[in-house]
Order: sequence, then C-alpha cells, then structure tokens
Amino acid sequence: MSETSKNFFIAGSSFDAPPLLPGLYVVATPIGNLRDITIRALETLAAADAILCEDTRTSAKLLDHFGIRARRVAFHEHNEREKAEDIANRIRAGAVIALISDAGTPLLSDPGFPLIRVLAEQNLPVFPIPGASALLSALVVAGLPTDAFAFHGFLPPKAGARANALGRLKDSRETLVFYESPRRIADTLASMAEVFGDRQASVSLELTKRFERTFRGHLSELAQQFAEDDTKGEAVIVVSGASEPTAPAAEDWQAALTQAMADAPLRAAVDDIAARFNLKRKEVYDAALAIKAQSE
Repeated sequence: MSETSKNFFIAGSSFDAPPLLPGLYVVATPIGNLRDITIRALETLAAADAILCEDTRTSAKLLDHFGIRARRVAFHEHNEREKAEDIANRIRAGAVIALISDAGTPLLSDPGFPLIRVLAEQNLPVFPIPGASALLSALVVAGLPTDAFAFHGFLPPKAGARANALGRLKDSRETLVFYESPRRIADTLASMAEVFGDRQASVSLELTKRFERTFRGHLSELAQQFAEDDTKGEAVIVVSGASEPTAPAAEDWQAALTQAMADAPLRAAVDDIAARFNLKRKEVYDAALAIKAQSE
C-alpha cells in the first residue's frame, strides 16, 4: 500500500475514502476514546491531500490506528499565520486539506482561527466535520442550565490576571465553561468562589476515557476537594451563571430617594438612586415628582 492510498481501516477491514471537493475540512477528533471518531471524519482524513496537525506525534496515534497515510503537516500557534497564505493557495489550486487539533474540535482553545479568517476573506471553501467536544461533553453532564452558556477557554495562570478575568464575568447570567490544567484546578476554583460567590459548579476530568469522572458541588467545596487531591488530566469547569438580581423593596429606595432629594437637585437625586438600586430612571423620576408634590 502506498502512502498516498485514499483508504482507512476499521477493525482490520479496509474502506475506500470517496473523493472530496477542494477546501479546508475542520475535523473534530476524539478527546480520549478513539471509538468516538465518526465515519465522515475518517473518510475526510483519508481523502485529504494533507492533514494539518497541532502536533504530528500526537495525531499519529489516531491516524496510525485507522491506517490513514495522508501527509501530515505541523500546524500550531507558532507557525499558523505564516502558513495560512500558502494553504489558501493550495486550496485555490484544488487541494483537499484537513485541519485537526490534538483532541476534540479544532479552534476551541486550539490553533486555526487565523487560517479560517484568511480563507473566509478570500471566499475559499471551509467545511465543518463535527464530532467530539470536551466543553459540550462536560456541559451536558454538569447538571447546570444549558439553554445559554459561554465558553471562556483557559483563564490566565497568574492569580491577579485570573481574578480580573473572572471579575468581568461576575454578572453574566449564562452558564460558564472553562478549561484548566490539573495543577491549577484548586487555585482556579478558590478564585471563582471568591469572585463569583459560592455557586454551584462541576469539574469533569478525563472525559470519554476509562477513568472519566465528574464532581459536582459548590465552588468552595470543590476547591477544598481538589486542594487535597493529586489531579491528573485536563479539566473542564462548568459554573452556574449569576442569579437574577432581587428587586429592591419600594420603601427602601423611595426612602433613599427622599433623602437624596433633600441633599441634591431632583435630577441628580433621580440619577443617583436609579444607578444605586439598578432601577429604570423613569420609575424613579415619577416617584420623585410624587414625593415633591406631597411636600408642597
């Protein structure tokens, strides 16, 4: 069999890969369990003229397992910008190029965005080949709302920058999803508890692998648990969003408004109370007019 054979193997049986249209194929690969690869992904990888790999050594484990011999090209954060134009030219000339990361769906905290941007600007074809995703796998087992969520990748490793990044997300209502390295899980969970308050959260480790596990609880509980554990494997942290703010009691903000009106002009008092109690300005203004009328 030549190295340019357009076929792949499953359990010792050979399958021919159908020809593909020229373009870039963004192919999701397993995040741990090789059986999570899709037939379409195998066909695409086998049919490709070249496979862009975040790390060719890591990708070799997957590609060799399925007997895929397409040419492998290192494509990572240190060379993706300089290679983008050459790849665009190859696709324009009729090449079929596949893009994979070390695991999961490319571009999600992995290289690829500059290349996609170049191809989009030149109106060259890009095809998604969906499959495994660590963030979605962790989200659906977290036991937290999934109707709205936001993925924020890896937080800054330094404590101050991490706290600042979390501070910008403090009021977000949607469920929050993060990636984290095992050596920083405890510190990150503790920082989240400090910034967010003691919200419900989950930590998923080694998803789809033999020892996959998900821990659920309050952030403070999880932080203490992981401070005592020797953790291995990349983690996905899922945190519940901020609660809807409780509407202030009318008597409280109206009493504050009365006091503010005694110390400042009406419009200034209205602006102050609306901002302080997170109220609509018109509601506060109408109340101010009523208070003023009663005092005259």
